[in-house]
Amino acid sequence: MLRGPGYFLWVPVPPAAALAVALLSSLSHCSFLEPADPVISSLSPYFGTKTRYEDANCGLLRDPEVPRRDPELLEDTCTPLQLVALIRHGTRYPTAKQIRKLRQLHGLLQARRPRDDRADAVGGRDLGAALANWPLWYADWMDGQLVEKGREDMRQLALRLASLFPALFSHENYSRLQLVTSSKHRCVESGVAFLKGLWQHYHPGLPPPDVADMECNPPRINDKLMRFFDHCEKFLTEVEGNDTALYHVEAFKTGPEMQNILKKVAAALQVPFNSLNADLIQVAFFTCSFDLAIKGVKSPWCDVFDTDDAKVLEYLNDLKQYWKRGYGYTINSRSSCTLFQDIFQHLDKAVEQKKRSQPVSSPVILQFGHAETLLPLLSLMGYFKDKEPLTAYNYKEQMHRKFRSGHIVPYASNLIFVLYHCKNAKTLKEEFRVQILLNEKVLPLAHSQETVSLYEDLKNHYKDILQSCNTGEECKLPKVNNTSDEL
Repeated sequence: MLRGPGYFLWVPVPPAAALAVALLSSLSHCSFLEPADPVISSLSPYFGTKTRYEDANCGLLRDPEVPRRDPELLEDTCTPLQLVALIRHGTRYPTAKQIRKLRQLHGLLQARRPRDDRADAVGGRDLGAALANWPLWYADWMDGQLVEKGREDMRQLALRLASLFPALFSHENYSRLQLVTSSKHRCVESGVAFLKGLWQHYHPGLPPPDVADMECNPPRINDKLMRFFDHCEKFLTEVEGNDTALYHVEAFKTGPEMQNILKKVAAALQVPFNSLNADLIQVAFFTCSFDLAIKGVKSPWCDVFDTDDAKVLEYLNDLKQYWKRGYGYTINSRSSCTLFQDIFQHLDKAVEQKKRSQPVSSPVILQFGHAETLLPLLSLMGYFKDKEPLTAYNYKEQMHRKFRSGHIVPYASNLIFVLYHCKNAKTLKEEFRVQILLNEKVLPLAHSQETVSLYEDLKNHYKDILQSCNTGEECKLPKVNNTSDEL
């Protein structure tokens, strides 16, 4: 049985489908459960990887520091032994590339020839003029860095997890915390902010010191683990550096759905149709999301689009994630084997230490990365896989798809493995059990419809990945036969 907010799901469905239903329901209704919040946009469920974490978790808008305990979490005779969490960085600024595109679009609006009869359908006002006069406050130096809201995302996540798992996040365990991070500034700073949130949990009302003065070790950079895609030659050559790898993304940009939006936006802003392209439209859409996420402001950029437009733009973003980070190419997920194996090495060590009646040396392992870290790993595990691939030509057929990046990897998204020791187990094998959480909700296991697995059963299900997936071999480029038939 899968329980979700406000309903019970009894129908026996595949676990990935069950979670997709729960996440879809959760995200689609979040915007309507908080009518008192003035900054919610009807577009919020469709921002893809630019989605606010609270828009994917109903209730956090009311009180983001109070955990919502999933009723499926184990309790009673099972005690949490170890927690391994893979966490995406918090809310960030746009990248310098996105800012340059926004500046280009803003300049286009400011260069319009003045006319007295300009008015669009939004309240009878000149939307193009409103956007031209709207402050363009983004600067190149911001370039994807963590914003204050992102630090708050991490502090609040730390408070909630510490409340959900008090024994693991006890003050005694603080010095034994193990933090690993990507080298990107937004990930390093996310780790620091998380530690400050834990400090706040232990010392309410006291300002946190610098990380160097805390009792725990600072985050340790490991890009081979957290940015494995940058170290996989096959991925870099066949996907990242291959102009045809994202064929379906480019084809959708020129397809009828996107062309309709281009015509509509050109008319609304009263700019030449040929001055716009899909990239500029997408950056306008994301600017609505950035203003909302970073400043809590519903800007005029949000008035450019309606929910039908948003669904198309969400699909464009999901196409990119699918073909570059998800099921589009096998190497996308296989390149993450090292990270998956690292998680189970931690769990194995904790099991062995408990069997020997030794204290678990690392009760909490926190790994800070990117959406590009999480999506391949979830694909490797078999989650959110649709029956048919996402393509440029099946938008309507994929309206109810499982693979929706904003539901899976919003800002501050987290994939958590919780290892339990169960006292009243009949056999040694039954003593150790695992639950997996995605964004603080129990994730039904990919090999069953259960919300908990015996640890050995979980390892057996992923035996191929744990024993046979060698990243060095997976990431090797096939040898090219350079022999010539010429005499």
